[in-house]
Amino acid sequence: MNSLDKAFDEPMNVHAIDGEVVVLGPDSVGVALTPDAAEESARRLTQAAREARTQEPSD
Repeated sequence: MNSLDKAFDEPMNVHAIDGEVVVLGPDSVGVALTPDAAEESARRLTQAAREARTQEPSD
């Protein structure tokens, strides 16, 4: 399901600015989220990371 040639191995930078959560990632990825959306996204990221650790990498 990976549409990238290679998954990024560096974490995103995250900041709270003017009541929004701003996420800046590699390859110019950027998004601003409400606090509620950021909290739910964090929950989903954590769940997906746990699931991914149980899977074998595809080459």
